Amino acid sequence: MSLLEAILLGVVQGLTEFLPISSTAHLTFCGKIFGLIDLEHPEKWTAFIAVLQLGTFFAVAGYFRKNIVTIVQSFFSEFISERRSYQTCSLPAKMGIHIIVGTLPVVVIGLLLKKIIEGGLTKDLWFISGNLMFFALILYVAERNSKRERTIEELRWSDTIAIGCAQVFALFPGASRSGVTISAGLFSGLKREAAAEYSFLLSLPAIFGSGLLEMKEVLYQHKTVSFVPLVAGTVVAGIVGYVSIWFLLRYLKTHSNNIFIGYRLGLGIIILSYLFFSHV
Repeated sequence: MSLLEAILLGVVQGLTEFLPISSTAHLTFCGKIFGLIDLEHPEKWTAFIAVLQLGTFFAVAGYFRKNIVTIVQSFFSEFISERRSYQTCSLPAKMGIHIIVGTLPVVVIGLLLKKIIEGGLTKDLWFISGNLMFFALILYVAERNSKRERTIEELRWSDTIAIGCAQVFALFPGASRSGVTISAGLFSGLKREAAAEYSFLLSLPAIFGSGLLEMKEVLYQHKTVSFVPLVAGTVVAGIVGYVSIWFLLRYLKTHSNNIFIGYRLGLGIIILSYLFFSHV
């Protein structure tokens, strides 16, 4: 992989990780077009994407740095050191608990299905296009049926469980981490921007954990890409991802997700057309 290709993929990752349009779908489609995916060793591409996502981890950490510091400090001070009950904890400490509990489903399922996730199915464009369109319809139903009454400060355990379980679908390209978690948040009655904010915070442990887990694979075992392009792509993903977060949180205060629903359907059709004509 060249430096230019890594930078372009970093831009794609940063633009699409937080918008509900699936970053892995875009990256895998680009990887197929550029001829970067080794069909005999698809786990290499999964590892590369996981490391590239570290850039967007730092984008979230940077954007919500004040919130994160408060959450971490409150959680360790109140819940760990003082051993307070959940009911007596402050809102930031409670948020820390919600993030931990909400992360458990994707960790457990991710480890159980690691071979499937790294396998050829998740690189199959037929599978990806189907996910893009199916979860676009899920987001559409969520938009149409959500009451959008509650803020992130009013997060309930039912929200955490629903959104945490929904994040499991993000393990498969085309679903979109932000797409499925925002959909679950909307179904639960959260406002759009509240669902998006919790979605971003919830992504931190999963993105960071998977990125570190795959770092060794990329640099040493699989040798998917050299160090300089990998770092460049990750840095670019972080910068572009920061801007994407800023945009989406402001956009959702006054707009629906309809533009993203239409985009997902359109991209799914484009990928299907690409598959059809490439086999003619």
